[in-house]
Amino acid sequence: MNECENASGEISEQIHRSISPFAVSAIPPSTSAAITHCDVLIVGGGINGCGIARDLAGRGFRVLLCEKDDLAAHTSSSSTKLIHGGLRYLEYYEFSLVRKALQEREVLLKSAPHIMWPLRFVMPHDPSMRPAWMVRIGLFMYDHLAKREVLPGSRAIDLRSHAAGEPLKPQFKRGFVYSDGWVDDARLVVLNALDARAKGAEVLTRTRCVSARRDAGGWTALLESADGGQRTVRARAVVNAAGPWAESFLRGVAHAAKGEALATRHLRLVKGSHIVVPRLFKHDHAYIFQNPDKRIIFAIPYQDDFTLIGTTDIELKGDDPGAARIGADEIDYLCTQASRYFEKPVVPGDVVWTYSGVRPLLDDDSGDPSAVTRDYMLESNTAAAPLLSVWGGKITTFRKLAEDAADEVGRMLGEARPAWTEGAFLAGGDLSDWIGTAARPDDDFERFVAAVRSKHQWLDAALARRLARAYGARISKVIGDARSMAELGAAVAPGLHERELSYLQDEEWACSADDVLWRRSKLGLHFTPEQRERVGAWMQASASRQQEAISCN
Repeated sequence: MNECENASGEISEQIHRSISPFAVSAIPPSTSAAITHCDVLIVGGGINGCGIARDLAGRGFRVLLCEKDDLAAHTSSSSTKLIHGGLRYLEYYEFSLVRKALQEREVLLKSAPHIMWPLRFVMPHDPSMRPAWMVRIGLFMYDHLAKREVLPGSRAIDLRSHAAGEPLKPQFKRGFVYSDGWVDDARLVVLNALDARAKGAEVLTRTRCVSARRDAGGWTALLESADGGQRTVRARAVVNAAGPWAESFLRGVAHAAKGEALATRHLRLVKGSHIVVPRLFKHDHAYIFQNPDKRIIFAIPYQDDFTLIGTTDIELKGDDPGAARIGADEIDYLCTQASRYFEKPVVPGDVVWTYSGVRPLLDDDSGDPSAVTRDYMLESNTAAAPLLSVWGGKITTFRKLAEDAADEVGRMLGEARPAWTEGAFLAGGDLSDWIGTAARPDDDFERFVAAVRSKHQWLDAALARRLARAYGARISKVIGDARSMAELGAAVAPGLHERELSYLQDEEWACSADDVLWRRSKLGLHFTPEQRERVGAWMQASASRQQEAISCN
């Protein structure tokens, strides 16, 4: 790891340690004597847990979600950040998964055009990898397995004249272009949580489920917050959406009524790591590179000034998914494979940031981690009070997974209620008050930015675009009644003002500098260590003030 990454990691860890005592300070500690009643307790605040909470709450169920860390603190903020069908899965005959994911692409793009948008991918043709006819067949299937309204189809290109050929080695003379989508994965989780809360769900972060026991009439769970406060929850059903911890939740936390085994499946934990380097090309297309080991990696425009390269597929060693970190061998692998294509070599010294996530894949006895299915399975257990466990899944299919899960929970509770999320906007995604009738998601967003700038002409142009991207129609909650840059409060770091930090604390469960800089945004990439430290100090001071206010009351 380079000096920049080490400094960032040390500062982030230092900030985390100083903030954590106040992590749930906005929530008064409860005692085990107080009992909360709900229909469904959801364990896990990643994309699947928050998606299921949103869907169930929208159907009128009383929902409580608990997450032991921050929302999207692990796998759901560590993806390659793509809304895609998974072109490479066609080689593993995963036609059903690919079709399901392709069907979801445009549904998702329309639901939140501020955090998701179409992206064109360039595949340079390397005859030693796959013949051109095979690539054409694969792309034809990719274009036609599901209906497309927004995304254009694939085509062949001449890399000697196309802008995408400029940064590549001259040996790559031809290629193919196809469409998928991009998503800010961590913000996608937060938007689902916001929507769930707006529909009546209670969302508790920094709150661990330490015990869950069931009987014929329901579940009794003990929740413990970071400040030691405890709450007893009585729920009619439990949804296990703990991601990489889903199996350990069943084996160590949940207790059966009559001693039967709750865990009948095994997860295969596969680490996927990414590197971020200074921008390698000027155009707005992404690349998909075929590797000699039959894997692929992506090189994607990232945060204006950077290129994101990933991912790896390595079996996780150790029993703590939260401790997964990139290894030097993974950095070397990603640099080597990218350098097979780019004229300017990518070397480990170029790396400015890394992240690793653990994919909780359903073990199918495949020898190759890359071949393990990315599809999901929902397992129901109704020996006593209903239990639904979520196994596997990928970010693109989260909405469909949540819909299927909500259908199943309703069936188990004997209260089937209609699905509603297809065609519904996520929090901030309905831009109609700003732009009128929606058309194409990418065009709609540009119209939205223009409308924001027209209404708030005093707002710095770069800041207006960033806030529009992050918050969509909820931008008014961030800006409030401000009529000048000064009324946004002091700039704690460049372009990050006190009013926005207060919004993130009050509305989006942000408690620490890491929550703000690496999940609610990626501003950590653009700030110096000193600027990141100032954000941490502001968050700590604000949390202390909140704690004092609660104590006084």
